[in-house]
Amino acid sequence: MTIRHHITDQLLMGYSAGQLPEAFNLVVAVHLSLCDECRARLGAFDAIGGALMGECDSVAMMDSSLTATLDRLTQATPTPRPRKGCKVFPAPLVDYVGGDLASVKWRSIGMGVRQAILPTDAGASARLLYIPAGQKVADHSHRGMELTLVLQGAFRDETDRFGPGDLEIANEELNHQPVAEVGPDCICLAATDAPLRFNGLLPRLAQPFLRI
Repeated sequence: MTIRHHITDQLLMGYSAGQLPEAFNLVVAVHLSLCDECRARLGAFDAIGGALMGECDSVAMMDSSLTATLDRLTQATPTPRPRKGCKVFPAPLVDYVGGDLASVKWRSIGMGVRQAILPTDAGASARLLYIPAGQKVADHSHRGMELTLVLQGAFRDETDRFGPGDLEIANEELNHQPVAEVGPDCICLAATDAPLRFNGLLPRLAQPFLRI
């Protein structure tokens, strides 16, 4: 797998510091599971953060802090679950979906495109997108940031081509219409921190029901 489009330093620093919404964390974690280059860069940011913490003033803790922490760790210990081999979804995504492609509960959003919204906190939303080969997504711009990570197939838009492992980072300045390439159907993991701004009337009318 050749990855050409990577995570920005700003997103990696936010991920390292624990400052990103859960949906963005998920996209970053899935990309990191596929990309040696970004994992190495994350290691550098983690090291810098650790060094900065070492220079911070210490804070006195309650006598019961250690016992309370150990109790929480004991309660949070997960029951190991056997995992079947997943061909499309990397490990960080498997638990959100509950398995591989066969476990996804797709919902049509028009033009042959389907989505499955994943459970995350309120800071941003995450969804899987299934775009049939050769099909277009409704053209749109953005009210915030949109991260789109390709898991299978590829798509093109006004900026470039994005294949497996590639991450497109879109902001308010980008107006585009992704088109899935001919070949394997395109499956993406996308996260947004604000609703999209669709250019067409029908997508705008359907937007509240589709939670895009």
